[in-house]
Amino acid sequence: MALSVRRNVKRLLCFIQKNSLQKRLICNEKLPRTKDPLGSRVFSGIQPTGVPHLGNYLGALESWVSMQNEYSSVLYSIVDLHSITQPQDPQLLRNNILDMAASLLACGIDPTRSILFQQSVVSEHTELSWILGCLTSMPRLRHLPQWKMKSKQKSEGSVGLYTYPVLQAADILLYKSTHVPVGEDQIQHLELAQDLARIFNNKYGEFFPEPRALLSSTRKIKSLRDPTSKMSKSDPQKLATIFLTDTPEDIVFKIRRAVTDFTSEVTFDPEGRPGVANLVSLHAAVSGQTVEHVVSLARGLDTGKYKNLVAEAVVQRLEPIRLEIQRLREDRGHLKSVLVEGEAKARSLASPVMKEVRKLVGFS
Repeated sequence: MALSVRRNVKRLLCFIQKNSLQKRLICNEKLPRTKDPLGSRVFSGIQPTGVPHLGNYLGALESWVSMQNEYSSVLYSIVDLHSITQPQDPQLLRNNILDMAASLLACGIDPTRSILFQQSVVSEHTELSWILGCLTSMPRLRHLPQWKMKSKQKSEGSVGLYTYPVLQAADILLYKSTHVPVGEDQIQHLELAQDLARIFNNKYGEFFPEPRALLSSTRKIKSLRDPTSKMSKSDPQKLATIFLTDTPEDIVFKIRRAVTDFTSEVTFDPEGRPGVANLVSLHAAVSGQTVEHVVSLARGLDTGKYKNLVAEAVVQRLEPIRLEIQRLREDRGHLKSVLVEGEAKARSLASPVMKEVRKLVGFS
């Protein structure tokens, strides 16, 4: 069986190499430009807590790449301040910041069409967070879902964990962002940013726009080992998560071991057959096809053979990204220079906003 897997992977890699140029062009193809609303700006952030996984890519990063064509002003931040609400090893954090930069660039984030920067180097984020924190009530933060969930896991949480939604609001408002791509589990945090924009404007005069949510249309990718939970970097089960740096062999093995059920036919029934439905959603997302179409492709296949089809589609989608991450990781100087350039661009937007905020609040 292991020999069969190796042969399949080898044939697949040959196919990818022959078509790598075509795949890269398809990945980076410019989407038809939509009308950019006047004065619109997109902001989003991602924590540097390891290489992104397939769920991150399909649920967020893929749409981040598209937004570079749809909006004239786009900022993507590696939010390292948020990451230290959980214990971090300093050297590992340094490496993770650069690894995240490499991952974002490999996925298609283009520093000439968006601003990619490290959050902590733009000190205006924390300054605005303090001001907004003074406008936020404790009960408002106490009822946010992340605090409830994570503080229960740890018996008690840190002040940083408690107030990080305020920093999240500051991240967004600092650039007068109008649109924020979020998952459904982050909607309440965006609502806090909207509330704080209103509170600040009522107290000091109209200044911050109220940011609107951009919800992803991609179905949430679930754990391969527990299809009732979403795919996660921190899942203790090694076979549960597909990372962007996984080799083709890793991907084939993980998908072959994915939890399904005892019915051989491939159908899409998220409630009754969550494991099979997760594979169908994953297949549809990586191939850019509808759920109905991929189910029709699987007609006549049992779930075992269908897993091979899914694995092939995932490998074809991720292998160019994996190779690009590998290449970029070897050039740390380039990654640092990209972040330094992004810092300068981000600061040029943040500095005048904070200057005006200081005046409005009475600091200057």
